[in-house]
Amino acid sequence: MTARVVLLVTSPRLPAGLLTAAAWDVVRQHPVLTGAESELATAVRVAGGTVTLTDEPVRDLLATAGTDGTVVWLAGPTGDDRMARELGMRLAREPGLAELELMYGSWDPPGARLLDAVAVMDRLVSPGGDPWKRAQTHATLAQFLLEECYEAYDAISAGDLDALREELGDVLLQIVLHARLAEELPEDERWSVDDVAGGLVEKMIRRNPHVFADTPVGSIDEIITNWEQIKKAEKARDSVLDGIALAQPALSLAAKILQRAGRAGLEVPPPVPTTVDAEARLGALLLDVVVQARADGLDAEAALRRAALAYADAVRAVETAAGSASD
Repeated sequence: MTARVVLLVTSPRLPAGLLTAAAWDVVRQHPVLTGAESELATAVRVAGGTVTLTDEPVRDLLATAGTDGTVVWLAGPTGDDRMARELGMRLAREPGLAELELMYGSWDPPGARLLDAVAVMDRLVSPGGDPWKRAQTHATLAQFLLEECYEAYDAISAGDLDALREELGDVLLQIVLHARLAEELPEDERWSVDDVAGGLVEKMIRRNPHVFADTPVGSIDEIITNWEQIKKAEKARDSVLDGIALAQPALSLAAKILQRAGRAGLEVPPPVPTTVDAEARLGALLLDVVVQARADGLDAEAALRRAALAYADAVRAVETAAGSASD
């Protein structure tokens, strides 16, 4: 009989009883050792298995394997890498003691680390957590949400995917923080991150019937048209302009208004200032620029950004030259 040590690794983010059939078979049929009590250890006992705590895992695993043939190590939430390395080194020196097998009883589904983000934020906002975060409101955080979105935009513009991953994490921080603060609202106003995610899931399914309801579509233009029609039915809006984010930069705001009007088939000429107001004249001129940019298939906001950054480079070049001359 070959002695065998099975290292059973499970996801700490899933309910304790969600194990594969093979994992349940091995913990029911063989003795189980573990380093600490856990919900999974309790579940194994309830299912008829035997679970023993030990402070000397390598010694006790090898002894039990020698007696019973197979023994299972129920790994903790971090995977017990240190113990596994110690056991592996021992078996490398004395391979005849037992065979070592790694078994995954469950594993993280996609998005599992989002649960960690929610748990960490809950700790930060709960009593005894971070005083700064506990003192924030949706209003005080508004500027940071904008800043993080702009930084993610910068990463996209720079083509820096590593920076984009990091900046999207900062955007996610804002989302989970807003959601956690909302849990502190009065009962009739309270909501949570699950409400946010649940609303998003329902919206994605509802607005993509070509994927979830077998609605036939012939082109991307048809998909966009269906999307707009579904949004209109959901929101019961009085105007095609309802729902436009008014806080966005002026050039992109103008482009969005023109886009909505164009999709609705509304031919509305840009307003012409009738006063000598210099600001009104400038605004009309800029709006005409946005109209022409859309006609040419250009993004006025991106074009102005590009020109501004080029000018910034020129300013830095002059500064550098001036600094060199003074030296």
